[in-house]
Amino acid sequence: MSKVAQRPLNKQTLLYATIAVVIIGAIIAVAMASRVPQSATAVNKKAQLTVGQTAPTFSVATTAGPFDLANVSSPVLLEVFATWCPHCQHEVTVMNQLSKQYAGKVAFVGVTGSPYGLDGSSPENQADMMQFVQKLGVQYPVAYDPELKVADDYLQGGYPTIVIIDKSKKIRYLNDGEIAPQDLSKAIDGVLSSAS
Repeated sequence: MSKVAQRPLNKQTLLYATIAVVIIGAIIAVAMASRVPQSATAVNKKAQLTVGQTAPTFSVATTAGPFDLANVSSPVLLEVFATWCPHCQHEVTVMNQLSKQYAGKVAFVGVTGSPYGLDGSSPENQADMMQFVQKLGVQYPVAYDPELKVADDYLQGGYPTIVIIDKSKKIRYLNDGEIAPQDLSKAIDGVLSSAS
């Protein structure tokens, strides 16, 4: 019975194999990183809402105190967001900027609209919202809505959903996803100019 001698892998073959694995890994990493992100984190439900319709009334307890749409005399910018949503996290900077720019002219309010917490799988709770506020430096009023009533009335195809409501409580703007500051400014300016 003859034994076939096994040849050990030479160092050059091992080196080439290692380089090939590293290059393939780098190509996959670049491909994953360069994917174009969706404009919104999609959801399966969509509220039956249209521009020109009377806004559904709501009241929530925000980080700045009670907010009741019925009692607000200025236009309102409502954001329905999810704490785990990367698009909502990116939009915080835009919302912070606009809430300062339109302070005293437009009431800003963000309301949680997902049953899932920061990790995307456990149930949402008040602590998730507070961690979102602290981690991202949210400077406008936000509220935790455990029953998702606001989301049921307002949420569109994805997070975040942005709604601008005029002084007469009519919906004047409705969109979802990351929205550029200049686009939101234009929408807000349109509502403010028609109110004068």
